[in-house]
Amino acid sequence: MNLTMNTFSRRTLLAAPLLSFAAAAPPAPYGALPSPRQLRWHEMEFYTFLHFTTNTFTDKEWGYGDESPSMFNPTAFDADAIVKALKAGGATATILTCKHHDGYCLWPTKTTEHCVRNSSWMNGKGDVVRAISDAARRHGLKFGVYLSPWDRNNPNYGKADYVKIYREQLRELLTQYGDIYEVWHDGANGGDGFYGGAREKRTIDKHTYYDWPTTWELVRSLQPNAVIFSDVGPDIRWVGNEKGFANETSWATYDPVGVNGDAAAPGYTRSKEGLTGHRNGSKWLPAECDVSIRKGWFWHEKENNTVKQPRELMDLYYKSVGRGASFLLNIPPDRRGLLHELDVKALAGFGDAVRATFAKNLAAKAKLKASNVRSGSSAKNLLDGNRATYWSTDDAVKTAEVTIDLGHAATFNVIRIREAIQFGQRIDAVAIDQWKDGAWSQFAEATSIGNCRLIRTPANITASRLRLRVTQAAACPVLSEFGVYLESGV
Repeated sequence: MNLTMNTFSRRTLLAAPLLSFAAAAPPAPYGALPSPRQLRWHEMEFYTFLHFTTNTFTDKEWGYGDESPSMFNPTAFDADAIVKALKAGGATATILTCKHHDGYCLWPTKTTEHCVRNSSWMNGKGDVVRAISDAARRHGLKFGVYLSPWDRNNPNYGKADYVKIYREQLRELLTQYGDIYEVWHDGANGGDGFYGGAREKRTIDKHTYYDWPTTWELVRSLQPNAVIFSDVGPDIRWVGNEKGFANETSWATYDPVGVNGDAAAPGYTRSKEGLTGHRNGSKWLPAECDVSIRKGWFWHEKENNTVKQPRELMDLYYKSVGRGASFLLNIPPDRRGLLHELDVKALAGFGDAVRATFAKNLAAKAKLKASNVRSGSSAKNLLDGNRATYWSTDDAVKTAEVTIDLGHAATFNVIRIREAIQFGQRIDAVAIDQWKDGAWSQFAEATSIGNCRLIRTPANITASRLRLRVTQAAACPVLSEFGVYLESGV
């Protein structure tokens, strides 16, 4: 039994009533399991990107690397205002593009002159990374760093010396700015650039150039609780699009495959497979769904009319968080160093809608009865709001049902189900019925559950009795939550 299960089992047994060990034995884990850092990440669900660099001032998406470092000058920069707006939108964390492909560093790094130390902003005395990371902690958000492996400014890019520079930049970010929850590695690697004036195209072997295992060992040594993102993980994967959604069926397990069926590497995968993942993959590698609130990733005034509105953001929430993934929404600061008012308004509306929808579980006081109950578990645990407790069945029982008596008629259109993923992703399919006209009538079904499955019905359902059926599972089901909600505010 691995460390994750041992840690969880001890915690569960200490919190449970006194039972014999045999009576309270938890289900055996199934398949790949999440690490403790992944379990913490799963609880975050919605967080944000801040794309901000010289591109903001040149009106580009990808800077070439020849931009003057002095042009970065956000005249009204306010980290607290930015973070407050993110928190109002319901974000649990934010990730800053500390260095994008243009190579411009938003902190006074010792590794290059292409950084804020040589900007007009604050006479070169400013540090965007410091300001955002400190503001995030003041307001209760976690902080993550994006550091592009590709650097179109650095003259050493493509040579062995650059990898040392890149790791030193990582070391600065991971030792000078407190706890980091996520380290983000972009898959864009190599191409044309300025490269210190060379103005040429430089290609690299994506499998070998960065020696990623050594780089990830550095991250682990400096920030052991941080999850690492790339096309191939090792902790979380790219979902395969920049549109903010996973497939209807989305597994947390995954085995990255290279474009030609060979070994995968950041920037070299069959990316569309990230939409679904792989049932029974050997790695716990859940998806992160990234998308911008605007058409582009950086702020452009001409895109003010492309801001996604609360209803569209809510739909993406259902298709990301509601499919077991996370929702990473980019909100780019403008040239003032503030979030644009249109973005702030849309984000606030989205946050209000999520909070209003999930404020009250209409099944919170329901009476539950399960067709089979494993000793040491209880159907009541589905309503206690604790992800560590669960309802499970005996080992041989892979299909089972729970009836939910609400005690009165309730109107809803959203169902939330969670597996106790510390035991693995076990359930392949569920169905939900309502008691109607003297018989059970199915009104919803779903495939993969994982950390969170949100089922939104096309029309409101009014019922006093419901039934959750696990119709297919690879091992005895282990569920931690069942909730019934009425969507509100959009």
